[in-house]
Amino acid sequence: MDKQAITNLLKKMSTKEKIYQLVQLAGGFYSEDEAVVTGPKEKLGISDEAIANVGSILNVRGAEETRALQKNYLAKSDAKIPLLFMADIINGYDTIFPIPLGQGATWNPELIKAAAAVAAEEAAVSGIHVTFSPMVDLVRDPRWGRVMESTGEDTYLNSVYAQSFVEGYQGEMIVGKNVAACVKHFAAYGAPEGGREYNTVDMSERNMREYYLPAYQAALKAGAKMVMTSFNTVDGIPATGNKWLNQDVLRKEWGFEGILISDYAAIKELEDHGIAEDAEQAAKLALEASVDIDMMTSVYAKNLEKIVVKDSEMAKLLDQSVLRILELKNELGLFENPYRGADTEKAKAVILSKDNRKLARKVVSESLVLLKNQEVLPLKSTQKIALIGPYATSPFLSGSWSFSLKTERTVTLEQAFSEVLPAENLLVAPGCLTVEPELIEASFGQYFPAEKTLFDEEGELVKALEAARKSDVVVMAIGEHYLQSGEGGSRGELTLPRVQQKLISAIKALGKPMVGVVFSGRPLELKAELPLFDSLLTVWFPGTEGGHGIADVVFGKVNPSGKLSMSFPYSVGQVPVHYNEFNTGRPLTESGHSKRFTSRYTDMPNKPLFPFGFGLSYTTFSYCDFKLSETQLVPGDKITATVEVTNSGKIAGTETVQLYIRDLVGSIVRPVKELKGFQKIFLQPKETRKVSFEITEEMLRFYTRELTYQSESGEFTVFIGSNSEVAKGINFILCK
Repeated sequence: MDKQAITNLLKKMSTKEKIYQLVQLAGGFYSEDEAVVTGPKEKLGISDEAIANVGSILNVRGAEETRALQKNYLAKSDAKIPLLFMADIINGYDTIFPIPLGQGATWNPELIKAAAAVAAEEAAVSGIHVTFSPMVDLVRDPRWGRVMESTGEDTYLNSVYAQSFVEGYQGEMIVGKNVAACVKHFAAYGAPEGGREYNTVDMSERNMREYYLPAYQAALKAGAKMVMTSFNTVDGIPATGNKWLNQDVLRKEWGFEGILISDYAAIKELEDHGIAEDAEQAAKLALEASVDIDMMTSVYAKNLEKIVVKDSEMAKLLDQSVLRILELKNELGLFENPYRGADTEKAKAVILSKDNRKLARKVVSESLVLLKNQEVLPLKSTQKIALIGPYATSPFLSGSWSFSLKTERTVTLEQAFSEVLPAENLLVAPGCLTVEPELIEASFGQYFPAEKTLFDEEGELVKALEAARKSDVVVMAIGEHYLQSGEGGSRGELTLPRVQQKLISAIKALGKPMVGVVFSGRPLELKAELPLFDSLLTVWFPGTEGGHGIADVVFGKVNPSGKLSMSFPYSVGQVPVHYNEFNTGRPLTESGHSKRFTSRYTDMPNKPLFPFGFGLSYTTFSYCDFKLSETQLVPGDKITATVEVTNSGKIAGTETVQLYIRDLVGSIVRPVKELKGFQKIFLQPKETRKVSFEITEEMLRFYTRELTYQSESGEFTVFIGSNSEVAKGINFILCK
């Protein structure tokens, strides 16, 4: 359709037809199982008429399913406007990649873009039109369960990744190849008080603009078609009813013309927040805030008609929302082909294809971060290895957001190790459950019967000890349960489960060399485990090819190159702990005051256990001859920073060279350093390469005292190194 045809369609629609376009329900409402339909219908209090005429459906997966639903819907719908199918495709569709936090550790935007493109194609041939991804929320508190969906604690890095995800998903918007991206959660959802899910967010406008908003802007500049509101408050007003945030900033200031969708039931929750006295007021507040789609409530369906009938301005807002929805459907070509790309036969060829698995394996190997290595890794196939721990045989390697996960298609560690080692050299014994059974039942909100099995705790420990005694090296596959992170997965403690701590202590007592392979959806507190292991790898939740990717690194087929995109705390008591902190008036190492009266803890260090940007290799890299081409910078010009990096070890490897800048004096307090650039380089043993970065005035801008985004004249320090704790820098002056 052309633009005029869309406008004409809008004019022909009744008020009810318009309102129903703004309603999104889950696929369960369209099930043939009466019990499934009746429960949700009664809970929402939504009419059959509304159900039959909604504009979009949530989390229906599969070409056959989406085609059948679309066909049935169009046959019954009065307006005959095709459905939009949307889904949570967070780190892959059927080919599951590492969780986004793991992908963040690759420091490889092009690889992330390629992974997103694979997820998009698998989703597109399955009938999905929109993915609720990327999540670009900045995260500094690992207690929050949804840090697993973010790419980390840094504004610049998150912004680069936001662009990669959107470009990967959307591409050229080719039918059967691409899907629309929905960036979330707008805004500042990643900063809840206490790291507790759905909790209050309270920060200054400057802090939000400086650190939290840029990644959303990057996603929109890359062309993201949709934005999702967040559950939290922004300046005391819930985001879903926040007119300043959504109308003034998102629409007017940034010029976003796409669809704004609420998060799950967020419009109804305006009542729970206490800013709406009833559903009618909640509907009015949300529409005034430019929220186009009401996800999984009846608030719009039951209340908008009486609002728009008596208020012409609200009627105009309704038309604007409907038009945005129709325009996306038109852009996707749904009016001409309502089944857009859903193809059962093509899905068989595309989903979990050999090439997709190959890419997933590569992403896994680049996402792993080597935290410690006392020359135990890489292992050799001639060694007798005991693979011990709850993740030794577990297929649950994909994290809590992998709804299409096929565990039988997931490569476990045992399977991958058995491909490398002769049978007589591999001894496998889980040794314990992932977590205490009572915790699963009490805390996770759902229970999986497969995990509720008779488990002889003492007997399994004996088997693990026996395997360890017979081995040359012990590999311990440990970590948090995959349901301990993700939405609703906030934790007050970040340590390994007690049952695993007991197992580690028992195996350590045997005196064997130990390699720790840690699975998690967040940075964990590992200070107790660090001295117990000779080598330690964090592998996140790696997905379908997790076993292969880990084995590639453990056995030296791939030299690890991952770098942390989020700091690992020394203790949960430090949280939030991040590299780009403020100096304070009494910094620990530079203050003229006695140590007692500086900004510090009396019972632990200020520094995290592992800092942002940290990651070891099987080789070593040295930096020398760090130079700046000029010591003064003027707007429109540039300074070139160069450093020579040498692979000083014995094997080839990849290093991520990181550029940080500090603004020494500003009209507001500036961070001790900020990431401004990075490059990944591959070096053969003893090879040296000169790495160059260009520094421009634009890189030095920030929100000043007057909240204007600009640079200020003065002195800056440039740092180049292998992680955020590089200390030696060179100064230059910005002259304006």
